[in-house]
Amino acid sequence: MTLSRREFVALMAAGPALRLQSAAPYDLVVRGGTVFDGSGAEGRVADIAIRRGRIAAVAAGLRSRGVEEIDAKGLAVGPGFIDIHSHADGTLFDDPSAESVIRQGVTTAVIGQDGGGRLPGRDGTTTASDLFARFEALPVAVNLATMIGLGAVRRTVVGEANRAATRAEVVRMTRLVEAALAAGACGASAGLEYAPGAFASRAELTALCRPLAARRLPYAPHMRNEDDTLLEAIDESVAIARGAGCPLHLSHLKTGGARNWGKIDAVFERIASARRAGIDTTFDRYPYVAWATGLTNMFPIWSQDGGVEAFLRRLDDPATAARLKGESLEKVELVGGWHAVQISNVDAESDQDAEGKRLDDWARARRLDPYDAALVLLRNNRTNVSIVVFAMSEDNLERFLAHPKGMVCSDGGSFAESGPARVGHPHPRGLGTFPRVLGRYVRERKALTLGQAIHKMSGMPAARLRLAGRGTIAVGAAADLVVFDPERVADRATFDSPFQYPVGIPTVIVNGAVALRNGERVGKGTGKGLRPNVRRRS
Repeated sequence: MTLSRREFVALMAAGPALRLQSAAPYDLVVRGGTVFDGSGAEGRVADIAIRRGRIAAVAAGLRSRGVEEIDAKGLAVGPGFIDIHSHADGTLFDDPSAESVIRQGVTTAVIGQDGGGRLPGRDGTTTASDLFARFEALPVAVNLATMIGLGAVRRTVVGEANRAATRAEVVRMTRLVEAALAAGACGASAGLEYAPGAFASRAELTALCRPLAARRLPYAPHMRNEDDTLLEAIDESVAIARGAGCPLHLSHLKTGGARNWGKIDAVFERIASARRAGIDTTFDRYPYVAWATGLTNMFPIWSQDGGVEAFLRRLDDPATAARLKGESLEKVELVGGWHAVQISNVDAESDQDAEGKRLDDWARARRLDPYDAALVLLRNNRTNVSIVVFAMSEDNLERFLAHPKGMVCSDGGSFAESGPARVGHPHPRGLGTFPRVLGRYVRERKALTLGQAIHKMSGMPAARLRLAGRGTIAVGAAADLVVFDPERVADRATFDSPFQYPVGIPTVIVNGAVALRNGERVGKGTGKGLRPNVRRRS
């Protein structure tokens, strides 16, 4: 660019800040990092230039400067991580800063999981567009994509009853699914271990998943069972996807209970068989050997027919109490006893001392039998009791993470070390999942390479949900980036002390704006609602 004498004098008089902006075509340049593009390839040293929220250049030794520059020499740079199974929306209206999400390097959270979520809303009319507008108005710190929860759809149309949906109800539910997808939902989730989703038949679920087929978006079930009848549950999921003609994505795949750990080879063979049959099948998993659920999940699903009041009545009804106790204790035996159950969250002030305690230890302190203590918690909190259950295999976990069709998810919420998002005593996955994979399972255990892990956290989930321009470092892609130290990155949150942020992630960029700089939160929320890039097939 050649300046006239008048332009040159004006530029000099404007001062160094304006001179830098005038000379710099880029808003931000990340310099000298080892860039992993999200494809699964290993990294290469390059600079990344950003302009107006998009990646404008990726090359070694870029000569043009940025208004702001970040030195990434000796560090890894990846696409911002995509949490394909997240419950981050649980606290975002109270705390849109999404501290524990951003600090893990996550720039997109996929909500609406396990058949629940905020769609279609209590009145049945909330759309994905409505939801995104509410979050963006906060403004929220991370991008959000959402599934439509088939359990929430059933609750809206059928209610809490354990009965077959009528033909008219199935038609109405299908229309709600179609409307959600048309407004930008990225798939359909199901929670088949939870009421009322568990009351849906295979035929009903197949009908509700048919709108997914034309868009090539996935059915993502929390299956009916993840332990003794796990293989049968996978078979049902495959049959639903086959009947609907849609892709299948199995949520938080696991082998629950020691007596089921040996089923992992059969699990992988069923996935391979489904893919050979033309069913596009994938799954996700978090890097921990404990899951989180509600205490009611330790009780049979038939007992939850009709909702909370009906369940609580059955606990005391002589006609059902003994059967309920027997079946509940069978579930407890499966996971290894009451000491395998940690209480993570309660509502009642009288039970706050239970949070973080193993259920048998809390029962002993209250001088109660553990089963009776569980009933006290359920009654006092009107069933709203969250638990963590330790019943999975570390060896199987590594195999799930390394499997070529597996992705990384947190299945966790958004938390903070202080403020309104410091809630209960949560599973540490909400604060540590992604750095734990990078630190423990890449660097220490070498279960997968760094390029593979980043792919499972970025390019792979973006492709699965058809989020164009996300999960990749390429010219024209959205400027969602994470900068981390491969030699230092690690989780710090534990089951005993969950409210601890990870280390080794100094910089996170969301839509071209720095959200984490030198490990400190900066800027305002720049998250957006993300819709899949789909063209309906006839």
